[in-house]
Amino acid sequence: MTLIETIAANAQAAAAILRTASSQCRAAALEAMAGKLIACRDEVFRANASDMADASHLTAALQKRLRVDDKVFAYMTKRLREAAALPDPVGRVLEERVMPSGLAVRKVAVPIGVLAMIYEARPNVTSDAAAVALKSANAVILKGGSESLRTNLVLAEAMRGAVREAGLPEDVIQIVPTADRAAVAELLKMDPYIDLIIPRGGKSLIQAIEAGSRIPVLKHYDGICHQYVAADADPEMAVRVVVNSKCQNVAVCNALETLLVDAALPDAALRGIADALREKGVELRGCERFRARVPGCAAATDADWDTEYLDKVLSVRVVDGIDEAIAHIAEHGSHHTDGIITQSPALAEKFTANVDSASVLVNASTRLSGGGDYGMGAVVGISTGKLHARGPVGPAELCTSKWIATGTGQLRD
Repeated sequence: MTLIETIAANAQAAAAILRTASSQCRAAALEAMAGKLIACRDEVFRANASDMADASHLTAALQKRLRVDDKVFAYMTKRLREAAALPDPVGRVLEERVMPSGLAVRKVAVPIGVLAMIYEARPNVTSDAAAVALKSANAVILKGGSESLRTNLVLAEAMRGAVREAGLPEDVIQIVPTADRAAVAELLKMDPYIDLIIPRGGKSLIQAIEAGSRIPVLKHYDGICHQYVAADADPEMAVRVVVNSKCQNVAVCNALETLLVDAALPDAALRGIADALREKGVELRGCERFRARVPGCAAATDADWDTEYLDKVLSVRVVDGIDEAIAHIAEHGSHHTDGIITQSPALAEKFTANVDSASVLVNASTRLSGGGDYGMGAVVGISTGKLHARGPVGPAELCTSKWIATGTGQLRD
């Protein structure tokens, strides 16, 4: 066996054992994983410093994702402990009934099996993926980017030790210990062992993985997120929500990329939003109607409406009412996260009913469409597809189901 096939086979064997492990055992392992990370904190920081020293060629955004500082480290251990405290998604009875024949039927949540997580830069994905996988009783194979290999190896070894001490097979968490790109290509061919691939990175990475594998892929494409500011929007709320949606962190998938402003919004409210964004250093690229009302903005091109900037750039379009806003989102959106700012329950209901996105928000920042803000704890990404999971992907979303039928000798007529 090659290294990759051995890893995949070991994951499958570990998953078979993990499937029957108790909720208490898995929760104890997650708590122990947090403790192990804290115990090796200095080693994690040293490994990350070495990774950062070799990362000068990366963009500033990628370097930011790669860095483990006190805040990121605290987040990682917090998410592990939050996962331990979550209700167990495994074994939930999703449906049950007794048929006229007396056959008792129930549908139960069960783990998927073996997951492969392929991602770039962020070491916190290593701990998040391990947390979500273990909580849902799935084995996970982690393939991070070459730029974070040293950090990921330290994190994985610590978590494997915690799992082992909790009485579970350490191979429920494995990391591909090489930066060789050929390892990814081989991993994509491990369909006898791997049940689901979860890529987390740019669109080109996800498309390449989907094209190169027969294994199902949980996709997370562009985050072209919109806020529609209705004519009746509270001006102060609109400023706060729009600025937070765009500026809280520009380099993430649920950051605002296109602002849609109702033509009937008063000029003072419109300029208030524009001024607040400019004060934050955001470049505004507007349609002709917006530029006529807010001078000094660059002209938006057709390509701008379909661009995920991940930067301090925002496209702005003036629309004639909610129907035009909904139509724009349908044509240019990525089905990730879209919001409306309004005081009208009727407008809010129309927007949420007609916008076909994984998350639709009313009077709230698009930055809230994540696992933690939805009470899900750690997640492995945000799915923009419609099958098998949609939106933030946490432990419950990494379960499938099986039917269990109990009879007393019933036969098919």
